Amino acid sequence: MTSSRTDEPYGIPALAEALREAELSGVAVPPPSTLRDGLTLAEAYEVQAVNIRKRLDAGESGVGHKIGLTSLAMQKQLGVDQPDFGVVTDAMVIREGEQWDASRLIAPRAEAEFAFLIGEDLGLSPDPQELRAAIAGVACSIEIIDSRVADWQISLVDTVADNASCARIAYGSFTSASVDVLDALPDAIMTMTRDDDVVASGPGSAVLGHPLTALEWLSRAIGAFGERFRAGDVVLAGAVAAAVPLTPGSVYQASAPGLAPVSVHVPLRTQGR
Repeated sequence: MTSSRTDEPYGIPALAEALREAELSGVAVPPPSTLRDGLTLAEAYEVQAVNIRKRLDAGESGVGHKIGLTSLAMQKQLGVDQPDFGVVTDAMVIREGEQWDASRLIAPRAEAEFAFLIGEDLGLSPDPQELRAAIAGVACSIEIIDSRVADWQISLVDTVADNASCARIAYGSFTSASVDVLDALPDAIMTMTRDDDVVASGPGSAVLGHPLTALEWLSRAIGAFGERFRAGDVVLAGAVAAAVPLTPGSVYQASAPGLAPVSVHVPLRTQGR
């Protein structure tokens, strides 16, 4: 969908450029909703799409998708009342043990999530059975969220415009998505530690009742924009608990029964920390 208001001082391109520059410089900007009066959800997704196109044009490759704000804890933490989604590119992925640059992160936080590997191409609006059958693997993941909006003063449209506040992701080895593994997800407790101290914990049921329900919502949401899950996509289903601040020099680990853990070592030099 294309907005008819892009000729305003803060039209879609200008909002996208402001957020992109904030990410590149590490200097936050005011909420887009304050720069463009009456910013709609559809327009916010347009802003997101502009910056994803810039990433792809610059040589990044799409890896998958993330759904955010699926747990009541995260909705309360950020003051919103419904999920959102963003796009993940290869430049956002932290490989196990990789040294990564956190110097331009502004106010980063970590979330523990279940990640899914899509094994086959799906249609724009797959039914639950089709989606379930297409899942090839399940893994523990850590998403590092960051707001290019100053002081995390965001509404739903602000975080949507900012690619659902996604900064980096890490995920462990995928376990085959057997019937037993998928059925156990609502009761599976994922725990996140920081330097061996538990900082967050929650069951899969915290994610819209079942992480697969989150994936169903996401498949419909991106389908409305002409996008679909494709073979090889990695999809993050949303946090099982509230996000915690990222501490430079610390090691974060997410684990859950029956799944391989994943760890992220945060560099000592992190913007604003």
